[in-house]
Amino acid sequence: MEVTAGMVKDLRQATDAPMMDCKKALSESNGDMEKAKEWLRDRGMAQSAKKADRIAAEGLLGLKVSDTFTSASLVEINSETDFVAKNDGFINLVNNTAAQVFVTKSSSVEELNESSYETDTFSEYFSAQVARIGEKIVVRRFITLNAAENGCVNGYVHSNGRIGVLVAAKCSDAKVAAALAPMLKNVAMHAAAMKPTTLTSKDFDPAFVEAETIGRIEAIKTENEELGRLKKPLKNVPLYISMSQLTPDVLKTAEDAIKTELASEGKPEKIWGNIIPGKMARFIADNTTLDKELALLDQNYVMDDSMSVAEAIAKEAEKHGGTAELVEFIKYEVGEGLEKKVDNFAAEVAAQIS
Repeated sequence: MEVTAGMVKDLRQATDAPMMDCKKALSESNGDMEKAKEWLRDRGMAQSAKKADRIAAEGLLGLKVSDTFTSASLVEINSETDFVAKNDGFINLVNNTAAQVFVTKSSSVEELNESSYETDTFSEYFSAQVARIGEKIVVRRFITLNAAENGCVNGYVHSNGRIGVLVAAKCSDAKVAAALAPMLKNVAMHAAAMKPTTLTSKDFDPAFVEAETIGRIEAIKTENEELGRLKKPLKNVPLYISMSQLTPDVLKTAEDAIKTELASEGKPEKIWGNIIPGKMARFIADNTTLDKELALLDQNYVMDDSMSVAEAIAKEAEKHGGTAELVEFIKYEVGEGLEKKVDNFAAEVAAQIS
């Protein structure tokens, strides 16, 4: 009997089992709805689907990096409880899923579910594991980064399994790309610890920068009021907070102000060239605090805070006779953006006895 889309939809609504599993159940049952439901129950799929209305906001991240550091996959799998996330069966499921994403290069959960796994589909394997573990478990998201020519990719997942990062670099040649792989793991570790939100200041939303500028300046002014009351040195109140705001006109105005200051101090004009670069660097540093906090390449590198991440990568590439530039990073945190259920035991009891 031909299995139609409507039949698959009806079975999914009745069981909440995954779409591809519903299609297979109907095929195996020759279109008989009741036998298809039984087929799903026998394999634990309908049982796991009953948990569909629960919130899965715990879980772990899985990582798979190629031996050549030219490709890497990062996957987030969510569970309902942190307890299950520590289960060996769940950990194996996460690792196997990361490996499957890496091998199949799947671009969606649907594509991953349909991919071949051992003697069946990955969906069948995953559903069986969910039924064995006994609570709602979902593949939330995943991504694979592939290096371009003369590129390099690496990644890192923190020991708690809840934050992971992929980074990709473009290098001047294959030799530099191969040599840069260990450092890229360190950069991924840096990003996991420092939690940047963008690669560079160019990626910030202008509206976000504008709102942050107002808020940060007002916060410093308030802090200065307290410092003044305590007769302590006041903090410099910046005009800007990101390089994205420092247009050529802004920089020229700042340089003109420095020249005016030097003239008023009676500094000979012939030595201004030695002074202005340092003062301009200080102006830029004072007016790019947002970048240092949230833009990866502008952050002080945790392995050597005398340099930015961008400078550290360039220096490492130079050691190997070439150049390199970080071109992409992906950061996942387990459960970010998901609303976690907060149990109110007292209210639950009251509702049952009322």
